[in-house]
Amino acid sequence: MKKTGIMTDSHSGILQSEADELGIGVLPMPFYIDEKLYREGVDISREEFYDRLRKGVDVSTSQPSPEEVMKMWDTMLEQYEELVYIPISSGLSGSCMTAQAMAQDEPYAGKVFVVDNGRVSTPMHRSVLDAVELADKGYSAEKIKKILEDNRENMVIYVGLSTVSYLKKGGRITPAAAALGTLLRLKPVLTVQGEKLAADVLNIKPVMKFGVGKLDVYQKCRGIKNARKAMIDAIKKEFATTFKDAYEAGKVYLMAASSSTEEVTREWVAQIKENFPGLDVMCDNLSLGLSCHIGPDGLGIACCTKVE
Repeated sequence: MKKTGIMTDSHSGILQSEADELGIGVLPMPFYIDEKLYREGVDISREEFYDRLRKGVDVSTSQPSPEEVMKMWDTMLEQYEELVYIPISSGLSGSCMTAQAMAQDEPYAGKVFVVDNGRVSTPMHRSVLDAVELADKGYSAEKIKKILEDNRENMVIYVGLSTVSYLKKGGRITPAAAALGTLLRLKPVLTVQGEKLAADVLNIKPVMKFGVGKLDVYQKCRGIKNARKAMIDAIKKEFATTFKDAYEAGKVYLMAASSSTEEVTREWVAQIKENFPGLDVMCDNLSLGLSCHIGPDGLGIACCTKVE
């Protein structure tokens, strides 16, 4: 039996093919379309999902059932002595806290270690890769959890939206604010830091930041071109301030994410590389669950420090 297994959920953007190569488990996250349950990577293709999303179907997200989570834990614990589980941030979904509670009880206590390091999308994917590398080096599940969580605040995400209508549907913005944002052709840029989501901070602030523990307004932009520039300028500022030492030491990861077309995604990554020469850019498609709130044609950029 192997020592330490790694598991995550589909909000990491990790496809099953990559999961098989890495030897990890990926839990498909559920969501609803017109009240019918779907699981990411299992019941619907990305093309069909976005086609239906653009047609205005009702979409909503959900948590996996405790039984689904425990079933995958049980399967992995047949192969590994212990397990590191890296779910979506507790600030964005209650599934993390549910998993943490289950891991305290038998038969999982001391065997399953649930990581809450405030990650989602590509930074979450990067955490999974870090966990795999640490496990390969012989680190215990408990130590991996500590290392990842100690790096919790060393991350920031900026997300640019093409429309505020999906935030309105998800209850993240008022209908009046959404209507005004559409009228003014404002493109929200969201920013995320840490792990908590403040559901009421959007109002009509179209440029947002996912920062330490919450989703915040960052800047107002008119048009997607300006939104892209605002995101890139924001990361440049992060590298000159918050991440200055890590950046100058070559200890930062630069990442991108997209719910747009392959062509637009390639253009976005090329634009990032042009502005940050010499840095690799890791890019993922946004999970379908996140796209329920972001909508199609969203773009993101993120950075985090390398784990020590």
